[in-house]
Amino acid sequence: MKSAAAERETHNEDPQDLSQNLRREVRRVISISDEVLDSILVAFMASGHVLIEGIPGTGKTLLSRTLARCLDCDFKRIQFTNDLMPSDIVGSSIWRAGQERFEFVPGPLFGNVILADEVNRTSSRTMSCLLEAMESGSVSVEGRALPLADPFLILATRNPIEFHGTFPIPEAMLDRFLVRVELGYPDAESECALYMGEAPEEILQELEPVLSTETLVALRAAVPHVTVSEPVCRYALSVADATRKHEAVALGASPRAAMSWIKAAKALALMDGRSYVVPDDLKRLARGVLGHRVFLKDGSDARPLVEEITATLPVDL
Repeated sequence: MKSAAAERETHNEDPQDLSQNLRREVRRVISISDEVLDSILVAFMASGHVLIEGIPGTGKTLLSRTLARCLDCDFKRIQFTNDLMPSDIVGSSIWRAGQERFEFVPGPLFGNVILADEVNRTSSRTMSCLLEAMESGSVSVEGRALPLADPFLILATRNPIEFHGTFPIPEAMLDRFLVRVELGYPDAESECALYMGEAPEEILQELEPVLSTETLVALRAAVPHVTVSEPVCRYALSVADATRKHEAVALGASPRAAMSWIKAAKALALMDGRSYVVPDDLKRLARGVLGHRVFLKDGSDARPLVEEITATLPVDL
C-alpha cells in the first residue's frame, strides 16, 4: 500500500518539480543557502553521504530531521562520544531464554536518514564500522554482512572550532562523503523573522512528506542514465589534473574524486530537469565535492583553490 507522499507523487513525477517542492518545505523550517541545500539534495539523489560543519546552534540537527520528514524517511540520531562502541551503532545479539537462542537487535544504523552527531569524537574502531556502512551499505555482524535500509544516508556533523576530545577524520573517511557543506548563521532578515515568528519545531511537526522513499529510490536509479559528453568529461579531468600539479597541493583529486564529482553533477542535472550534464553543474558542485578531497601543503582549506581552478580553466565544447 502506497504512503500518502507516494499517492501525491502519482500526479507529480517530474524531478525538477519534486526538487523545488523539497526546497520550499525545508525553508519553511530553516533558513539555508541554495549552495548548501542543493548540495545536500544532490547527495540524496546520488546515493551519497554528507559532512556538515557548523558551530552549535546553527540548526544541523533540525535540518537533518526536516529532510527526513520531507522525504518520509525513518530518522535516527547517534551522538558520537569517545566511549561509543561499534555494537552501540550496529546492534548486538541478546539471549532469548524462552526461545533458547540469540536474537539480533538492530542498532540505530538501521534507518534511512542517520544523523552522526560530532562524528569526530569517536574512536577509530567505531569510525571504521561507520566507514564500512557508508562504503558498502551493509554492516558485518558475527561474520555475516547485513544490508542496511534503502535509501541510506549519513548526515555527519563536525564542530570546526572545538578540538578537545576529538579525533582527526582520516582521508579515507573524508573521501566517503560525497559533499561537505558549511552551515553558518542565517542572514539578518531571516534571523529576525525567526525571533518573531512561529517556533521551527512547531512548523516541523506540521510538515507533510514531499517525496516517498519509493520515489527517491526511483530517482536514484535514474541518475546513472543522465548523459555526460566527452568535452564535459575532459573538463572534469583537466580540473582534477590541475589540482595534482598545483605547487600548493600535497594531494590532488583522485580519479575516484572526479568520478564522484561527475555523479553529483548528474544528480544536479536531473534536479534541474535535464538529461545531460553541462559544465556549470560541475562548477556549482566543485567546492562541496572536491574541496575536502584536495589537501594543501600548509594544511589550509583547499576549497578556495578548487573554486579558482574551476573558474579559470577553459571549457572546450
